[in-house]
Amino acid sequence: MYKPVATFDMKFTASQIAAATGGHIEGNENAAVGSFAKIEEAHEGDLTFLANPKYTHYIYTTGASIVLVSDDFKPEHPVSATLIRVPDPYATLSRLMQMVDAALNTHPCGIEQPCHVAEDVEVPEGCYVGAFAYVGEGVRLGRNVKIYPQAYVGRGAVVGDDTVIYPGARIYHGCRVGARCVIHAGAVIGADGFGFAPTPDGSYSKIPQLGAVEIADDVEVGANTTIDRATMGITRVGRGTKLDNLIQLAHNTEVGENTVIAAQAGVAGSTHIGSNCMIGGQVGFAGHIHVGDRTVIGAQSGIPNDVAPDSRLMGYPAVPAGDFARRAVFLKRLPELFNRVAALEKDKK
Repeated sequence: MYKPVATFDMKFTASQIAAATGGHIEGNENAAVGSFAKIEEAHEGDLTFLANPKYTHYIYTTGASIVLVSDDFKPEHPVSATLIRVPDPYATLSRLMQMVDAALNTHPCGIEQPCHVAEDVEVPEGCYVGAFAYVGEGVRLGRNVKIYPQAYVGRGAVVGDDTVIYPGARIYHGCRVGARCVIHAGAVIGADGFGFAPTPDGSYSKIPQLGAVEIADDVEVGANTTIDRATMGITRVGRGTKLDNLIQLAHNTEVGENTVIAAQAGVAGSTHIGSNCMIGGQVGFAGHIHVGDRTVIGAQSGIPNDVAPDSRLMGYPAVPAGDFARRAVFLKRLPELFNRVAALEKDKK
């Protein structure tokens, strides 16, 4: 049977993991693991974690050898696995997986053929350009940049140190990508914004999009996400922001620092989203609005107007999350209320 785990081809004991994470062991300090697995699917030799209370019941039946749990976890039944207590199990698991990923998944170096690298482009130490990739005139590459096969970096673009551009990604002319960014397969950075002027005969005249896109350091752009170049000026994505797959950022939008946006969200032109926001999947933003810092927006919400900082919104059009929850209760009761009204009207007759 297929075992859905992530193996790392080496063994670590509970004592080694606790030393690396600052955790406290309960159980066998010599318990060894060589793979990650979900708590409900884990077997002997697997490392898993418990962060969501909905999964607590699995800790009593899991086959995992080691489970990361929070410092305040109090088991109600015996647990056969070795526990490692940490302040935040999910964050600790993330750090461990990053360490394993760095050890196992080293990127290649050098220039594969056939590819095209313009004559005036300097390829610094540690860079990689894969087969069938294209690097245009005037491109500036930082150290250790990795450009995978069939990726495109257009004329005059800038790519910062340690950035990875995965297969089939497209960075159009004049766009800038910072250091330590990850651009996933199929992403398009710098395509034309959606600008067309209606004409008297009913057709549309294209408005040239003469700006660019600027992505700051430590940004991740998901697969098939599109970030349009500005009509004039710059479309910006701030430092540390993470964009999921299939997101659309229209021309002249700005997203602040350390904001996360889930899949299929769409941001219309000239909208500004603040820093440290959390945006759910399929959220739609109208154009020319401002969304304040630290805003949290639930999935499938519609945002037609400005949003104050520290807001928590849900719904279409979006309302405060508390109001949305109350409306949901009222909607659930509507059939009962209609029946009561109908009965009252019948009694009056």
